[in-house]
Amino acid sequence: MTVRETSVPGLLVIEPRVFEDARGFFLERYHAGRYAEAGIPGPFVQDNHSRSVQGTLRGLHFQRRHPQGKLVECVRGRIWDVAVDLRAGSPTFGAWEGVELDEASHRQLWVPPGFAHGFGVLSDTADVLYKCTEVYHPGDEGGVAWDDPDLGIPWPVDTPLLSDKDAAWPRLAALGADALPVASFSS
Repeated sequence: MTVRETSVPGLLVIEPRVFEDARGFFLERYHAGRYAEAGIPGPFVQDNHSRSVQGTLRGLHFQRRHPQGKLVECVRGRIWDVAVDLRAGSPTFGAWEGVELDEASHRQLWVPPGFAHGFGVLSDTADVLYKCTEVYHPGDEGGVAWDDPDLGIPWPVDTPLLSDKDAAWPRLAALGADALPVASFSS
């Protein structure tokens, strides 16, 4: 596998080795030892699967007291995946990175604890799988407005389909320190 660092420290793009032939393909989606060597710690304690229709935008979500690291991949369709650095003390606090994930490339995005995460669906439908380092706590969820002008994320979804919750998240500037993830930046 190939691991590429992004402009935001800790946020990694993973390109797995894919073995293709006339029958189809084979790849290792996850190998604890190899991912640990690449700086992606375990253990993963929860796997999530979402299916969304084209134009859906999910996010930007985070957990406050139980921040989740997420290993994200799109196994059907195509998405634009975004992570925003919300780690206390990070020199890139508020910086974001967007990466296209699709079923053809098998590319993954490692989103460390302390980031807000979301994605927009570019294909007719998309199935997104993500492994989490912490279980989901419904009362611990927070979010940032997907269209926060201070972040300036150029979502490739014109008129997104949003949940009521995702449509109501506040701008990052409106969140106090007690509303952000407890994860800290460490170099």
